[in-house]
Amino acid sequence: MRVALFIPCYVNQFYPQVAIATLQLLEKLGVTVQYPVNQTCCGQPMANSGFEHLAQGCNTLFIKNFSGFDYIVCPSGSCTLHIKDHLHDEHQEGKAQEIRTRVYELTEFLTDVLHVTKLDAKFPYRVGMHQSCHGQRGLHLSQMTELVEKPFSKPLQLLQMVEGVELVELDRKDECCGFGGTFCVAEEAVSVKMGKDRVADHIKQGAEYITAADMSCLMHLEGILKRQKSSVQVKHIAEILNGEGV
Repeated sequence: MRVALFIPCYVNQFYPQVAIATLQLLEKLGVTVQYPVNQTCCGQPMANSGFEHLAQGCNTLFIKNFSGFDYIVCPSGSCTLHIKDHLHDEHQEGKAQEIRTRVYELTEFLTDVLHVTKLDAKFPYRVGMHQSCHGQRGLHLSQMTELVEKPFSKPLQLLQMVEGVELVELDRKDECCGFGGTFCVAEEAVSVKMGKDRVADHIKQGAEYITAADMSCLMHLEGILKRQKSSVQVKHIAEILNGEGV
């Protein structure tokens, strides 16, 4: 299969280790990965701010970079959902539609496409799993607790394959962290309070690390943890699944 690696711009700029861990993890699982070097922002910040009509250049470039691949894998639920829902081009709508059906968030790809049942990874720490809103409610990576349905979580399913990891039970399993992309800029006070509540839940349960499938949520929580001078750290799920014990 031809698999393209789609790395969000903020990951590329601030957390390149997450991109590297994603690539290494996929390669360990036997996937041949290509990285389109001309990729830039997918356009989500503009769309979230009500300026989707200004993101056409991003759409056109994305189609140019990622057309022709069997799968497109991204270590971010929010960026993946943006492409699934908002990638359009009136001159190349056929290609856009094809890409929308072939883009996968990392844990979704590992469980639904590769059907991973075993991982060579060790992480001997107490870990709290933050279920990011876009991944949970948009991509259905995990069940929402307000629904009377059988619970499931693709990220947790994978974390349970990691040797030594102790997953803590949170009081509010799928509460928003308050980041919300541009929401944290427009409503910073609300955003910070939500983030503090999310951090407090993990600390209460004795988590040593907070993980998630979205580094954007973890970036928000990391800022709060550092300001509180907490010893709790954040680590993207790709890093843990790749066996990067500390």
